[in-house]
Amino acid sequence: MSLTLSEAESRRIVSSHGVVVSPFVTGRSTDEVITALADHPEVGYPVVAKLCGRAIAHKTERGLVRLQIVDEASLRSATDELLAAARPDDGDVEVLVSTMMAGNRELIVGLNDDPQFGMTIMVGVGGVLAEAIRDVSFRLVPISEADAVEMVDDLTTQSLLREFRGEPAVDRGALTDTLLALSRVATEVPGVCSADLNPLILVDGRPVAVDALLEIDGEEDSP
Repeated sequence: MSLTLSEAESRRIVSSHGVVVSPFVTGRSTDEVITALADHPEVGYPVVAKLCGRAIAHKTERGLVRLQIVDEASLRSATDELLAAARPDDGDVEVLVSTMMAGNRELIVGLNDDPQFGMTIMVGVGGVLAEAIRDVSFRLVPISEADAVEMVDDLTTQSLLREFRGEPAVDRGALTDTLLALSRVATEVPGVCSADLNPLILVDGRPVAVDALLEIDGEEDSP
């Protein structure tokens, strides 16, 4: 039986293994969110707020995301709305508040347990170009640093990794570090079935995960 962790749980796990995620806090009430934000000044406005929980798979489709929140009053209102939108079948929920990250380029990085080959790791072009280009690279895990470098070099749209729309070229070292970190998730977190870092936004050339989803073999009380 597989279990999909909440975005907050998934972020914490991948971050603990070295993936850079956008600064975030969580709270189960509006007051908790505001207090957490005050305690973590690295989570600065503007922010995005999302209702998250293990049973919530499609936040955007359900209108459970609020973007470009610029002050505390707006955050309180957004958090109240999100918590009020929770349904009984959502189970335990919390509001995740994260710094809005700005970047014109997006990548996708993920894990998938292939029934024939075993656990694989992938990197590909994300955002609006993902379906049109379908530019991805795969390897079996665990990967070495050389494997990670080759994965990045294998992408055919190399122009997106160079200077782009006034932004610097991608920090290839940081991107390979992200791949190595996710490979460690596959080998060190028991029962991982799949993982998605989508999107991975290039911020000043460095990859930052602004969403994460981890699926594991386990029961409802698994970490």
